[in-house]
Amino acid sequence: MKIWGKVLGFLFGFMLSKNLIGALLGLWLGHSFDRGRRLDFSNSGSNDPSRQAEFFYTTFSVMGYIAKANGQVSSHEIAFATAYMDKLGLKGEMRQQAQDAFREGKSSGFLINERLNRFKQVSGNRHDLLMLFLEIQIQVAFADGELDTAERKALHHIAQLLGFSVKDLDKLLEMIIAGAHFHQQSHSHFSGSGNYTSKQQVDNAYKVLGVDESSSDRDLKKAYRKLMSQHHPDKLVAKGLPPEMMEIAKQKTQDIQAAYELVSKK
Repeated sequence: MKIWGKVLGFLFGFMLSKNLIGALLGLWLGHSFDRGRRLDFSNSGSNDPSRQAEFFYTTFSVMGYIAKANGQVSSHEIAFATAYMDKLGLKGEMRQQAQDAFREGKSSGFLINERLNRFKQVSGNRHDLLMLFLEIQIQVAFADGELDTAERKALHHIAQLLGFSVKDLDKLLEMIIAGAHFHQQSHSHFSGSGNYTSKQQVDNAYKVLGVDESSSDRDLKKAYRKLMSQHHPDKLVAKGLPPEMMEIAKQKTQDIQAAYELVSKK
């Protein structure tokens, strides 16, 4: 039983107020401290294992939920989830946790609302952390190269629960899909195996940055800096991104950097 918060709260309350009312107020605050309510020290910037664990498990469980959105889990979605685990280097217990979460998410009794409400609360409602989470789920839904009605509906529901509007999601969808094409085009260009035109790459690069060709250099740089800040791996890990998932943020920043460098040459 945790009592030190109550004891110290009572004593400090009495010392500061010199009356019973102040002491009782201190007792109540101490009780809140013991219960872990209201007094949240997670903003100190230090890594929070509980938040990282919540991000990890929720990511893979919601992956399963989206994969089952249209009634059945496709081979593309299973391959994507497996490839994601491989990419993150998940082995042993960590891989088992990811697989268990994925299975839970695709089960008929998965409580998506409860899971995401808890995730949002534990994450401290950090916009950039929630944004990266949503980006991952969009990639899952787009694993087979298209979004069907059920998958889009599931994404809108998830976005709404996390506090994103339909407009926010639609813009993010455009950026993620363009990002997938841009990454593929860039890889093909450097390997010499692609036949994509420069115009296609530039168009997707603008979409990756969330701007268009009419944007000024100032707006372009502003969008670039904002995205780089939002996806900075070290910042995200400090805010609750599991270290095992840092590679996701690294790849994202690399694509943002490459897109910015491409459009800046125009």
